[in-house]
Amino acid sequence: MKDKDRFPQNTQRLPREPRLYQQVAEKLIGMIELEEYEVGMRLPAERELATMLGVSRPTIREAVIALELAHYVEVRMGSGVYVLEYKKGRNRFSDQDVGPFELTEARALFEGEAVALAATMITDEQLVQLAESLDEMVEENAHGVDSHEVADKKFHMIIAQATNNSAIRSTIENLWEMRESSALTASTLQKARNSGLKPSVEQHRDIYNALKARDATAARQAMRSHLLTVIESILEATEADAIEAARNRTSESRDRLKRTKTIV
Repeated sequence: MKDKDRFPQNTQRLPREPRLYQQVAEKLIGMIELEEYEVGMRLPAERELATMLGVSRPTIREAVIALELAHYVEVRMGSGVYVLEYKKGRNRFSDQDVGPFELTEARALFEGEAVALAATMITDEQLVQLAESLDEMVEENAHGVDSHEVADKKFHMIIAQATNNSAIRSTIENLWEMRESSALTASTLQKARNSGLKPSVEQHRDIYNALKARDATAARQAMRSHLLTVIESILEATEADAIEAARNRTSESRDRLKRTKTIV
């Protein structure tokens, strides 16, 4: 009996569960189609939606931008998210569309460990290449070159190469390819760029200095800090509820002032 007969292989793939932001987006579509939110209505604030649906703010942000791409809603910066006219049965979302927050979180995990390994193996030549990519990043930021953030990608791929591990390099390359091919991520990052967000030269320089010192722990910490800051920066730059946030801050300031007066 042949091995393939003794050990039959199941070539059928299990159906992929929708991504979390897609599940949230579908719930919001259901509410829209049931006319809980009618055309022209403003959706609840992001924090309220996050509490209502039991997910994080980044997941709500990804779901809303996905709905915007599908023309279910319009995001008015500084005002909120408004329901548009819609047609039932239209195409939903692509399984290839990974959200920017989920993707950046994965990068923090993989690239954090990759840079720690690279710190023990990086060559002087690769350090020179990293320094050159930092100079290029400064130039891109100064001249508004942000279409693909070439120097940023170059910097991270030099580090992946410096691990001397083809599997790690391929994984990081794949994460960057997902970043570039996802319409959801591309749209979110473009919104962030339009708000003035640029790659942080200082944070990348911290990574470079740790690598130059061959300090794996510092390199890991610098990379993770950088990428987690990216998540926070994208959240801030794509804030649709800016006015409401300002009102909340004003309210908090008033409450603080009242408490201070009672002490004084």
